[in-house]
Amino acid sequence: MAQRMTSPFCRSALSLCAVAAALTGCGAMRQGDSVLPSGAPGAPGAPARGAHSWMNPQATSHDLLYISDTGTSEVFVYSYPGDTLVGTLKDFTDPGGECVDKHGNVFITNTGGSDILEYAHGGTTPIATLSDPGYFPFGCSVDPITGNLGVANNFASSGSGSGNVVIYAHAKGKPKGDYTDPNINQMLLCGYDDKGNLFVDGLTKGSGFAFAELLSGGTTLTNITLNQSIANPGGVQWDGKHIAVGDQSTNTVYQFDVSGKKGTKAGSTSLTGAAEVVQFWIAGSKLIGPDAGAGDAGIWKYPAGGAAVKTITGLYVPLGATLSVAK
Repeated sequence: MAQRMTSPFCRSALSLCAVAAALTGCGAMRQGDSVLPSGAPGAPGAPARGAHSWMNPQATSHDLLYISDTGTSEVFVYSYPGDTLVGTLKDFTDPGGECVDKHGNVFITNTGGSDILEYAHGGTTPIATLSDPGYFPFGCSVDPITGNLGVANNFASSGSGSGNVVIYAHAKGKPKGDYTDPNINQMLLCGYDDKGNLFVDGLTKGSGFAFAELLSGGTTLTNITLNQSIANPGGVQWDGKHIAVGDQSTNTVYQFDVSGKKGTKAGSTSLTGAAEVVQFWIAGSKLIGPDAGAGDAGIWKYPAGGAAVKTITGLYVPLGATLSVAK
């Protein structure tokens, strides 16, 4: 029988298990499970490729799905929609949320390292490292208008302060601004809409759900009241029509129309069979959901939901996902 193991994220000061209201099975390795996806370097029956990042040379010609796994501190890369493992990125410390820009460059929040790493499509070495001193970055999103990178910091790494939102102009240099909200103690995930407004969710000091908006060009976060109860904050992403917000407790993604300080539910997507989806990624008519509780990643029809149409198995504690489209 496989021994119970503790993920680096659960061991860190951030402790996602607490942040995400005790992820189901966080750090628990199930009997018969491999720590690595089937076919990954080091997995049973896989070819030995060493301890370094690797990528299939032909990967750059395909759309690529990136899934961060805090249980192994690696990011696994799959061809999409074929979902064949084509690469593994290493040297992270508790990788969390992910996002992508219009060029296909992928940003990965290296939560335990207090920085954000940028990779070119299909690359194995970071092309940039954005320092986020004093914080644990978790969520990220790229403004489709300006190219700015928004990052949701969960906690101050000193343990003496709450989280905040910072902006990297054109996804470069040092973070600008220090956007805090007295109603949000822990910032979790964030997403820009098509007009450059940034939405972020998180937890209050009493561990209640909180949601806020930083208007394009604005200087303060505005609290948004949603007419749908959400227990545990999940992913935040613009789906082309609405702002989609996940609930980890029910594994449901809700769509909202936001006006002023109110968000009105426009629909919902049930991720049937999921245990604990943290960040999801909407790719057209599909939703990709790394399932930290089940140790896999499901792919559901969007916005229809229901049972997953495909599952990527063998992961450990997957948290974030993004899709980089080949140019």
